[in-house]
Amino acid sequence: MSASILYIHGFNSSPDSAKARQLGAVMQALGLADRYAVPALDNHPRIALQQLEAAWPRLGRPLLVGSSLGGYYATVLAERHGLSALLINPAVRPWQVLEPLLGEQRNHHHGATWQLTGEHLAALQAMQVPPPVDASRYQVWLQTGDETLDYRQAEAFYRHCPLRIEAGGDHGFRGFVRRLPALLGFAGLPPERWQGLDPSQFER
Repeated sequence: MSASILYIHGFNSSPDSAKARQLGAVMQALGLADRYAVPALDNHPRIALQQLEAAWPRLGRPLLVGSSLGGYYATVLAERHGLSALLINPAVRPWQVLEPLLGEQRNHHHGATWQLTGEHLAALQAMQVPPPVDASRYQVWLQTGDETLDYRQAEAFYRHCPLRIEAGGDHGFRGFVRRLPALLGFAGLPPERWQGLDPSQFER
């Protein structure tokens, strides 16, 4: 079966996020659009995780690519099912980060409003897993300029895993599209499928 990827977006994000669209465009260019999925996740963590539990088996055993809160969800799934995961500026204890934001929220992409409550935070905390120890199944990409999350928390939590720590950048992971060949390789796609690809054409 061809390599497949499940992208997991972050808090108040959607399948319209830049990284999700860039990765989707690359998979389409490689003729692998049917091996790529980006679920539009519910705001409630329990429902979001149910959506992901339903989505990943349709792709076989995909590489989970999770950004921010999506990185937290990806870690939960990877530890439950022995899947591989590539995490981009992942949240480690999202219930703590989100606590000051309790109240009305607005999605960054489609503008829908909703209420973040203590129940959401409790659900996030209840699904936490211990730090991964099987380094072969993980890559963790961090940028020190992340303005939303302290990269050092992820550096410590994923200390047994391969870490790519870049100076500067931001929470969205600046330069993501230029790192796509490394992502495709980790997903198990043979180098001859992507070596002639120019990632810069997807940088928009």
